[in-house]
Amino acid sequence: MTTTSKRKIFNDPIYGFISIPSEIVFDLIEHRYLQRLRRIAQLGLTNIVYSGANHTRFQHTLGAMHLMSRAIDVIRSKGFEITDEEATGATIAILLHDIGHGPFSHTLEYSLVEGVNHESISALFMKRLNKEFEGELSLAIDIFKGNYHKKYLHQLVSSQLDVDRLDYLKRDSFFTGVSEGVIGSERIIKMLSVADGELAVEAKGIYSIEKFLVARRLMYWQVYLHKTVLAAENLLTKILKRAKELASENVDLFASPALKIFLYQSHSSKDFQSDPKLLDEFARLDDFDIMGAIKVWCDHEDFVLSNLCCMLINRTLLKVEIQKDEFDRGKITEKQAEIASKWKLSDHEASYFVFSNEVVNRAYSQKTDNINILHKTGEVMDIANDADLLNISMLSEPVKKYFLCYPKNA
Repeated sequence: MTTTSKRKIFNDPIYGFISIPSEIVFDLIEHRYLQRLRRIAQLGLTNIVYSGANHTRFQHTLGAMHLMSRAIDVIRSKGFEITDEEATGATIAILLHDIGHGPFSHTLEYSLVEGVNHESISALFMKRLNKEFEGELSLAIDIFKGNYHKKYLHQLVSSQLDVDRLDYLKRDSFFTGVSEGVIGSERIIKMLSVADGELAVEAKGIYSIEKFLVARRLMYWQVYLHKTVLAAENLLTKILKRAKELASENVDLFASPALKIFLYQSHSSKDFQSDPKLLDEFARLDDFDIMGAIKVWCDHEDFVLSNLCCMLINRTLLKVEIQKDEFDRGKITEKQAEIASKWKLSDHEASYFVFSNEVVNRAYSQKTDNINILHKTGEVMDIANDADLLNISMLSEPVKKYFLCYPKNA
């Protein structure tokens, strides 16, 4: 009888060869729940603007896992004890941190399951996997939820300087070709330490952190909140909203069996906990379910649904205006009236084609887990208050912008 080696490597375009640190990590990577992330875009519909942005949640997950291993090695080398069990727990926590993402990642976060975010669904998947793996994920779950006494392990998974952000900024920059997002992740990880039980950065790494925060601010405006990306992703959410509205009226819609469950029924967090089968149905959903349905819906008899779908499929997107001040309600109403008259729609139907919303960009928040700078004297300072820095206080202020979408020929 032959056994399969579980000490395999991945060839990653960002870091080169990535090793799988343990057998249980290999088994989790092989699991159908995690393999589903191969079919979920990391950046939603960003490839509509940046054609190379076709990387997946699976690639990001492996990258974050790699950075976690590097961070643990660095912290250990500085005299802080991390047991093998803790290292495996932290690695599993970051490996599974995105497992609850639905199709197109953040774009459809609340469209298929209202009021339930991907972190909550990730926790449900981890609980299910822990049962399947006979309790071997218990420590990982405690670290993921922030219940473990070594706070810095949770901060490596989820904080303002976690390995999740270190990977996605570098990876998204690489695949979009936007050089403003390039960060020195290796330098930052080399500077990691622990102070008073919390994650800290040695003072000599302070400018790498400053660049990291500036890069995050720029990537949000240039990539994640690019106005054409906003137009495409809001179009996608409008499509799902219209489809669910029609489904509530028992209109027949083409959909995969899993998608039908979430179109024709409303589900809450309690439903996932009370119905074990629902999580498995969610696990069957990916980008292909959504795009396959949208291609068919292009020919649906409902004018609103078919036109929204054709706009997305053919990239004839809505026009977008973006500005610092809120749009005049009269202007929005006027444009909706124009569309309603031109296309013989009700005011409600016209609102699918003319709408306004807001976006917020905040590179750093002093109200959540701070980024701690550790000086040689042992003094620990929040990066925003460190005397060497000029820009961070400004970056901690949220910048809000408003956008208006409407048909180009309206």
